[in-house]
Amino acid sequence: QVQLVESGGGLVQAGGSLRLSCLASGRLFSSYAMGWFRQAPGKEREFVASISRSGSRNYATDSMKGRFTISRDNAKDSVYLQVNSLTPEDTAVYYCAFSALGNPAGRETLYNYWGQGTQVTVSS
Repeated sequence: QVQLVESGGGLVQAGGSLRLSCLASGRLFSSYAMGWFRQAPGKEREFVASISRSGSRNYATDSMKGRFTISRDNAKDSVYLQVNSLTPEDTAVYYCAFSALGNPAGRETLYNYWGQGTQVTVSS
């Protein structure tokens, strides 16, 4: 069993930044991949970014690649998502997810455990 707890969300003005954190417990964190997904109101959950156990990064779009940075600190059992240049379209609940596979990238069904999410609201 893996427990994931996100934090760092909040209300921010357009153009602002946030750093989302996800603390994992229950497994050897460094051996597994982690991902961030988000779900906006009225929309399906979508992939944002992932980082493999070896540190390889994947981003959903070029826009996210330019504004978001995923990182991990295995010593702290944590994964982070730095989000910059936020726009109202980034408003969503952001979820971190754990995968027992090495590099699942954006394939949602390959993630085994999910956090409860942290709300990010961007005002115009």
